Amino acid sequence: MEIIRGKRSFDLDEFLNKPLFAHLSTTSSEGPRESPVWFIWEDKCLWIIGTPEDTFPLRIDKNPNCAIGIVDFDPATGKVLHAGFRGKATVEPFNFDLAKRLFAKYLGSNEKDWDSRFKNQDPKNVFIRFVPETVVVRDQSYNVNR
Repeated sequence: MEIIRGKRSFDLDEFLNKPLFAHLSTTSSEGPRESPVWFIWEDKCLWIIGTPEDTFPLRIDKNPNCAIGIVDFDPATGKVLHAGFRGKATVEPFNFDLAKRLFAKYLGSNEKDWDSRFKNQDPKNVFIRFVPETVVVRDQSYNVNR
């Protein structure tokens, strides 16, 4: 993976451990599509759950080229951290242990407190394994005048 850093940068691994939304961009015969997703960063890959209702796994099967954008923004402090990924994705079998780690990142470690939608996963779910070829890492933060 080639990391392209702006004039100001940040620690990518630390950033990817935060419970941020990623925006997965795929292609279709009707044009580009974007899906907001949760993710987990393991083994230098972004892992995303796909459900039977989701259409992005079907698009990835047809064309594995994807882009993913992740932003950490706080208007109160002027923090704007951006990571933009380009690479290829594959549709992989569902892994219940990986899913629990992903949900714990966003929902906390106490599974009994999770919404019921996240407790009993459908075995027909899949994982998207996104392997980045390049990532642009930029700190675009600004000063807040108060």
